[in-house]
Amino acid sequence: MTTTTTTTTGAGAGADTAGAAPRPAHTTPPAHTGPQSGGPQSGPANDERLRRWRLVLGADSAEGTGCTLTGRDAAMDGALTALYGAGGRPGGRGRNSRAAGLGASAPSVARWLGDIRTYFPSSVVQVMQRDAIDRLGLAALLLEPEMLEAVEADVHLVGTLLSLNKAMPETTKETARAVVRKVVEDLEKRLATRTRATLTGALDRSAKISRPRHHDIDWDRTIRANLKNYLPEYGTVVPERLIGYGRAARSVKKDVILCIDQSGSMAASVVHASVFGAVLASMRTLRTRLVVFDTAVVDLTDQLDDPVDVLFGTQLGGGTDINRALAYCQSRITRPADTVVVLISDLYEGGIRNEMLKRVAAMKSSGVQFVTLLALSDEGAPAYDHEHAAALGALGAPAFACTPDLFPEVMAAAIEQRPLPVPDKEAHR
Repeated sequence: MTTTTTTTTGAGAGADTAGAAPRPAHTTPPAHTGPQSGGPQSGPANDERLRRWRLVLGADSAEGTGCTLTGRDAAMDGALTALYGAGGRPGGRGRNSRAAGLGASAPSVARWLGDIRTYFPSSVVQVMQRDAIDRLGLAALLLEPEMLEAVEADVHLVGTLLSLNKAMPETTKETARAVVRKVVEDLEKRLATRTRATLTGALDRSAKISRPRHHDIDWDRTIRANLKNYLPEYGTVVPERLIGYGRAARSVKKDVILCIDQSGSMAASVVHASVFGAVLASMRTLRTRLVVFDTAVVDLTDQLDDPVDVLFGTQLGGGTDINRALAYCQSRITRPADTVVVLISDLYEGGIRNEMLKRVAAMKSSGVQFVTLLALSDEGAPAYDHEHAAALGALGAPAFACTPDLFPEVMAAAIEQRPLPVPDKEAHR
């Protein structure tokens, strides 16, 4: 039988003891007709199975389960029905609906947010919050301080707050900044140490020295450089010239320019890129510039010491002019051979397409390492312009989605001027 569910069927995968998922639109429960000759249809295992079906289906479609919910299960069912019942319409009522949806009352929404945090694990809460914003039009309620305090903060909520930044009343802004700062600090704890370690190693290896100590010899490069000295009778290479890993000095070794599309679909990428920008800016051997753009270009480099300031300096939404942004970045390049440009965009260009491609080609021919990321988030590639992705791939700048965990490896490869670790089947060449 075919089952059609809402877009967030994963919300109930870890839902406490109930395991309840968001309401399916059309699902038939398992038959429950009592004991039959084929074996018992009752018992603890089957009762638990029917209980779960009852939570998944909701009151409107659950008559066939023969299961009545009480206590904590009934409260959990009410929280699910408020969001997924009655077609997800604010204030809507379905047949036999026990709840009227979340409506438009900030206090009732705040209570609901507290309820779901009680009944469901954090990962499920975040999915349900996003569904509430999308299905019930609750974005305006995020302007209420008491609601913000009740929300489980995550990257997607930060994106929503940033999109509402200009409409946010002064009484809410401090609360919003506190929510954003909490998410940013959590991301920094997760990403900063590994990023610094990975890039420090890459910077060390990118600095060749010709008289290395034994433990600093780069044997791969040394062997390749001395293949002409191969002695077949001994089956060995005589290393006349040793190549080693340099030790990165305190001086700047590489310039990094992060060029970030701030259109609405790139919200999660903007959050992660801002955090990485702050981490890179903290490294003395890198000179980091952060540029955000839509149809205008804004250089936020002077705010990189605080990624929260960077995020509130963005304005999600609007059009896209990649060519204009790349023209600005190109004008700031002074050491092409030691520069890495990272374009983070879904590539829906509203500017001059051919000029955009010419700029990328010119930067690459001058020695710039150019990286194109369709997204910098855990969700994978968003909708993107396949034609532009293919054109960039043909220039030697394959476009692919990148998770935050992979980003340090991508940057290390660019710094060392070696092939990028493109995920399988995601490069658009």
